[in-house]
Amino acid sequence: MTDTPKRQVTLDEVAERAGVSRSAASRVINNAPHVSRAKREAVLRAVDDLGYVPNATARALATQQVGAVVLAMSGEDPAMFADPFFAEVVVGISSVLEETDLELVLSLATSTRGQARLEQLLRTHQADGVMLMSLHGDDPLATLANKSSVPVVFGGRPLTFEPRYYVDADNRGGARAATEHLVATGRRRIATITGRLDEGAGMARLQGFQDALAVAGQDGGRVAHGDFSEDGGSRAMDELLERYPDLDGVFIASDQMAIGALRALGKSGRSVPGEVGIVGFNDIATARHTAPPLTTVSQPINSLGREMARMLLDLMAGNDPSPLILPTRLVIRESA
Repeated sequence: MTDTPKRQVTLDEVAERAGVSRSAASRVINNAPHVSRAKREAVLRAVDDLGYVPNATARALATQQVGAVVLAMSGEDPAMFADPFFAEVVVGISSVLEETDLELVLSLATSTRGQARLEQLLRTHQADGVMLMSLHGDDPLATLANKSSVPVVFGGRPLTFEPRYYVDADNRGGARAATEHLVATGRRRIATITGRLDEGAGMARLQGFQDALAVAGQDGGRVAHGDFSEDGGSRAMDELLERYPDLDGVFIASDQMAIGALRALGKSGRSVPGEVGIVGFNDIATARHTAPPLTTVSQPINSLGREMARMLLDLMAGNDPSPLILPTRLVIRESA
């Protein structure tokens, strides 16, 4: 009678026994620095208790890391990283990477020069992984990433395809909830200011707006196009007031644009929420301090960054994580 081969203990079991994440357990086993002493000791105890034997191939790959991951964005203005939304994403990513020995490299890669720099970095394996955000249409960054052998995670789903690994927010559902709120508060001539419609988030928020008005039996054709910037919101609001002077509610696809729209409404003499109800999207810190405070759709921006970084670490450890869509919720303040 032959003995039944002993089942090999998995990394998930070690992480569960130690009470830490899978990626934290992987970092301890691969002797990565910047892991807390308590976590390291808990993982090592679990390894001893369970008799875990690391996979030699995975360890070999882990020891070949160069120590850097890239957050690449489709944009040309370095001020983009100071935008409240993207700044909070970076904070979330950094909070996860602080537990590792990995450095975060920021890259704007819209220009030909920027794309060439990123392509060189990927081709020569000067980064262990890449996170991509703010892709427009058939963005060449996606092509660069798909040709690369390094792990890639998308922040938000691109407009033209659905990648294997991504973290996104429920943009369509959030926009639908925002518009339903305007309908529920008695608004009957509702417009929207879109974000960029060559981005997945911009298109999904327009679709959510149209979904809600279709169910309510209202006209969803009052649309002005913005670009997610404060100035873009102001210009689009001026356009809406000229085309639809009787409008009484506006769903705006970002808080930055909503701030610009509030400015334009103030200059036109329209009261908010008395004459026009306004709902934004993102719930950046400034939304609490506008006049009036902004009703908006909250998405977990910091969590978006954290989950992107965690997914990338999971990929780098040789795992196959599932895509993730984070929930949104309506935050009612005084603008609608």
